[in-house]
Amino acid sequence: MSNSLVSALDTLITDAAPIPFLDLVEPHRAREEEFVAAFRRALRSAAFVGGPEVEGFEREFAAYVGTQHAIGVANGTDSLRFIFLSLGIKPGDEVITASHTFIATSEAISQAGGRPVFVDIDPITMTLDPAAVAAAIGPRTVGIVPVHLYGQTADMDPLLALAAKHHLWIVEDAAQAHGARYRGRSAGTMGVAGSFSFYPGKNLGSVGEGGAVTTNDPRVLEGVRRLREHGQREKYVHVSEGYNGRLHAIQAAVLRIKLQDLDAATAGRQRVARWYQEALGDIGELSLPQVASWAEHVWHLYVVRTPVREKLRRVLTAARIGAGLHYPVPLHRQEAYAHLGYAEGALPITERTAAELLSLPMFPTLSEDQVGRVVQVVRAFFGR
Repeated sequence: MSNSLVSALDTLITDAAPIPFLDLVEPHRAREEEFVAAFRRALRSAAFVGGPEVEGFEREFAAYVGTQHAIGVANGTDSLRFIFLSLGIKPGDEVITASHTFIATSEAISQAGGRPVFVDIDPITMTLDPAAVAAAIGPRTVGIVPVHLYGQTADMDPLLALAAKHHLWIVEDAAQAHGARYRGRSAGTMGVAGSFSFYPGKNLGSVGEGGAVTTNDPRVLEGVRRLREHGQREKYVHVSEGYNGRLHAIQAAVLRIKLQDLDAATAGRQRVARWYQEALGDIGELSLPQVASWAEHVWHLYVVRTPVREKLRRVLTAARIGAGLHYPVPLHRQEAYAHLGYAEGALPITERTAAELLSLPMFPTLSEDQVGRVVQVVRAFFGR
């Protein structure tokens, strides 16, 4: 680190409070009494699993997304796994998806009995490249799982056309895309089903684990409802083995409250993203996230790319600014998938992206002053 940069950083961090990568405390303060009241209702009614809070959230979330049904489940991984099982994946069935995602996307395919087939991503959006998907379709392919990454949807129309041509289903992994839109259509409404996570750090986050499936398909609706309840069609009548995958009532109650604020929180994230875009756009060594012409981005994360990622990360840390790494080791290069036989260089865009990406602080209550300090440090690092 140069002496001039050290001097600049010393100036920037003097008496400055740390800036977290994600603030999960401040956004809850305004609704704290409502959360406490919801917990008190659960205590006094002993309605801890299922019941009116879960049913209410399912209705409200389905209406928000724009599907006929939403089914609450224990977490986002269960939502994917239950969809795939409901669609009848068999051993040997192949499902095409991205390697640049969290492992829940692919492990749910494997755990349902299928085989993930990883393909490369678009270099701009970092979502599935439709041309790569087309090249990977084979006789055992049954479905495609686009990942709506970092708050932006995949390019869905070419994928939907491929699915129709080859008689495949599409399941949307929308764990990072609550409220995102593609050409006016909501994430979670374009495939046979959508999968959402409500992990606390998500745009719509619970105070623990939670997930939901959105669908208009009766087969998925019936299958997911049965699988989350140990395979029960009715109490003690088991059509199949299933799972303990129910959404807890207290989580549902919290989600109902937070759903009321989701659009405002999205607007806050969009505001923060605009500040970053305006302030960092002239740094040639830094690649900023781009909003596709067809997308309404909800900015789950603000991910930049630079070949000097690790140096920049160390500088931000020294300045007491949180920075994250999301998927620095692609799934096709993980030990868990060594048996699939992907060699280094098999997915070059994915691998290059994974080596360069860095997530800057992003949350709805991030202030303009805080963004300004992040920007100052980044600009100082690049000599601006």
